[in-house]
Order: sequence, then C-alpha cells, then structure tokens
Amino acid sequence: MAEMTPDEVNAYLDSHGGYAVLSTIGKDGYPHAVPLGFFRSGEDVVLPVRGQRKVNIGRNPKVAVTVESGHTMKELKGVVIRGDATLIEEPAAVLELLRDGARRRGTPDDQLPTEARRGMAYVRVRPRKIASWDNTKP
Repeated sequence: MAEMTPDEVNAYLDSHGGYAVLSTIGKDGYPHAVPLGFFRSGEDVVLPVRGQRKVNIGRNPKVAVTVESGHTMKELKGVVIRGDATLIEEPAAVLELLRDGARRRGTPDDQLPTEARRGMAYVRVRPRKIASWDNTKP
C-alpha cells in the first residue's frame, strides 16, 4: 500500500467534499466516532461539534479525523489525522469559521451567514501525526 506525500494529503483533503469521521474518547475510554462535515484552515482541520463530542473533547482533546474514499480495494485512498483539538465557542470566532466553511463550499460573499446559531461550536484539530494510503498508486 502506497502512502501519499504531504502535498498529496493536502490536495486530497482540500478536494474531498463530504464528511470526515471525528473520533473522540468517551468517559468510559472507548472511541466515539461520528461523521461530520469538515474543511481545512491552514494545517488544521475544522469540524462543527455539539453534544457528546463537545463533552469528550473538553475532557480529552486527543482526537482522530479520518477521511477516506473508494469502493474497491484498488480505489481506496484515505488519511487519518491524530491531533489535538481546541474547542471554539466564542460567537465571533464561530461565525468566522461558519463563514469560512460556507465560502469553501462556494457560497457567494453576499449570501454568507451573518450570525451563528446559539450554542454552535467548532473544533480545530492541530495535526500531530498523519497516516495516509493510496491504493491507486502502483
């Protein structure tokens, strides 16, 4: 199985629409994995969080983010990022990330959100270790 170069990882993450699986650690020590929309901001991965994910990150900021694609073994590609999560809950910072994510999805500037939902939060994941695979490579 061939790995991706750092540039290939970044291009894959930036071009891969859809969802990533955010894995947090529950109070019982077991993983809690949930698919969420995501985007990159610099080297960080940004995802919206609420409920149990927020609680878990508050308790233990070590997380994993998995993005993968392909339907057969020969098509499989993916990235697992293990990193440290920072909760973003301050309304102005949440709105900035909400607008950034909308921009990256192609929303015109005049249609960007002007306020965030009450209680909305994001998590910014700073990568510490990245693993990748690309079975389409020879």
